[in-house]
Amino acid sequence: MALQDIQARIAAAEVASGRAAGSVQLIAVSKVQPLERVVAVLESGHRVFGENYVQEAAGKWPDLRARFGAVAVHMIGPLQTNKAKLAVDLFDAIHTVDRPSLAEKLARLAQERGRCPKLFVQVNTGEEPQKAGVLPADLDAFLASCRGIDLPLEGLMCIPPEGEDSAPHFAMLSDMAAQNGLAGLSMGMSGDFEAAIAAGATHVRVGSAIFGARNYAN
Repeated sequence: MALQDIQARIAAAEVASGRAAGSVQLIAVSKVQPLERVVAVLESGHRVFGENYVQEAAGKWPDLRARFGAVAVHMIGPLQTNKAKLAVDLFDAIHTVDRPSLAEKLARLAQERGRCPKLFVQVNTGEEPQKAGVLPADLDAFLASCRGIDLPLEGLMCIPPEGEDSAPHFAMLSDMAAQNGLAGLSMGMSGDFEAAIAAGATHVRVGSAIFGARNYAN
């Protein structure tokens, strides 16, 4: 199946980049996918998924977790501050920390619960006005403010501009993570994950190449 092809390509990219086998985690992006496609991937043994919408994930994953056992679900879409509480309870990782108000809310929730999902700061490497994410020039100060409120951070995430070569954006994110002592790099999607692995990605987000094209009309 398509999942096995993607897993084989990730393994080959790890070897080509001199990376350890298994050092890159595949997030199967299941947003807006028919349930039967998600179940098929679960039945194949894969256990790490990505969702863009809190409400969709809340309606899908409690039942699937009850059925299939331990499954890690990552939030990879924009997160509204008023949905942070639900997100913290639902997701194992949040890849889209992008503003002080959200960071402060997540820090309060982490302190109340004594635990926190793995957190990635989204960086707008292309400085696109329509896209979420911390601007590169503001990143150091933002990370310092997160650490100042004891918000645990796993790494950085980016979505390069559509139609541009992704490699320079991956290299930029990798450099910024290294400069700030962050090990996690969430970058690379269906069309460019091998370039992301070459640049040091620890998490790649692949949807349509695994599940097929989404039908947003349904």
